Amino acid sequence: MFSSLTVDHLNEVGKGKLPGHLGIVFTCAEKARIVAELAIGGTLMAPNGYLHAGSVITLADTCAGYGCVANFPPGAAGFTTVELKANFTGTAREGTIAAAAKPLHLGKTTQVWDAVVTHKESGRTIALFRCTQMILYSR
Repeated sequence: MFSSLTVDHLNEVGKGKLPGHLGIVFTCAEKARIVAELAIGGTLMAPNGYLHAGSVITLADTCAGYGCVANFPPGAAGFTTVELKANFTGTAREGTIAAAAKPLHLGKTTQVWDAVVTHKESGRTIALFRCTQMILYSR
C-alpha cells in the first residue's frame, strides 16, 4: 500500500477511496506521527447542524491506519482495526479539523494508536481517539 512515507503519497493513496471522497488532506507523514486535515462542509454535518461524529472518527481512524501501514513489522500483509474508542469534548460548525496520530504500541501482532482531533481555528480539542489494529500475515 505504501511504497514511501510522504505526504504526497498518503494523499494519492486515498484518491477514489473514503479519505479522498471526504476531502482528507495529509500534512505530516512520519513513522511516529501522521497528521491530516478535513475542511468542515455540508456533507460532513449531522442533521442538527454540527459536525457528524462519524466524520471525526473517519479522520482519526484514517491517520491511525496509515500510520499502522507505515510501521508494519517484517512480513506483514495488511491490518484490520479491531477496536476503537472516541471521547468527544467539543464540536464545530465551520472551519477545519485536524487529527494528529501517534503510536503507543508497535507490536508484531497488534498496534495501538492515539489521535487528538482539534478545531484548527480555535485550537479546541474536538475528540480523543484510541484504536487497536491487528496485523495480518499471508498464509
